[in-house]
Amino acid sequence: MLSKRIIPCLDVRNGKLTKGVKFMGNVDIGDPVETARRYYEEGADEIVFYDITASHEGRGIMLKVVEAVASQIFIPFSVGGGISTVADMRDVLLAGAEKISVNSAAVKTPHIITEGAEAFGSQCIVVGMDVLRVPASETIPSGYEIVIHGGRKHMGIDALWWAKEVERLGAGELCVNSIDADGTKDGYELTLTRLIADSVRIPVIASGGAGNPQHMVDAVTEGRASAALIASIVHYGEYTVADLKNYMADKGVKVRRIW
Repeated sequence: MLSKRIIPCLDVRNGKLTKGVKFMGNVDIGDPVETARRYYEEGADEIVFYDITASHEGRGIMLKVVEAVASQIFIPFSVGGGISTVADMRDVLLAGAEKISVNSAAVKTPHIITEGAEAFGSQCIVVGMDVLRVPASETIPSGYEIVIHGGRKHMGIDALWWAKEVERLGAGELCVNSIDADGTKDGYELTLTRLIADSVRIPVIASGGAGNPQHMVDAVTEGRASAALIASIVHYGEYTVADLKNYMADKGVKVRRIW
């Protein structure tokens, strides 16, 4: 059985680490380079870096911050935000990332998934899905809708259909983020996570809502996720990555404990 991964997420705005609730009210809380280094030293399996306003502001990602983070950590590093072409992907990989995360761009131009997978391999391409619970309808039969631009724009796309479609297009991994749970610390949206995980063959990362270590256990057991993305739970010093891994291991979850 593969180890379940713990993946701290660094939301970056104007070069600063930031955090909000349900994608609103963001405040700057630190330096992304120092924070990434600390999580690496505590035993994180991967780091995810999102330039959270790049897509909305129509600009490219901050490559200097990517380079600085990459110079300090020696675990897989995924970067997203403002990536809309294969050239953007190449720039980010050359800056030191191992994986590319596309979200808004994938929804608007789905062929970028295939082009990226053909250029760099499916293992490099993570598709981020920002998902909002809505009333089930003919258009959104699952009751989960894809939104983009940090939750600002509803797309009228069913999340379950989209997950299957991006797998078909060549994505190697999905990061499923519940807008409803994001930053609330009330737990992951397990119904959504399991729905997606049971419907695709590629790994699914649960995202949005972790408030305690049990939530992470639930995500990778009941939610069937391959990994748990975390932010607030470690950003504010409540737990270290090592604390979380020790708890999960004590609950019978296989995690990497040597680093």
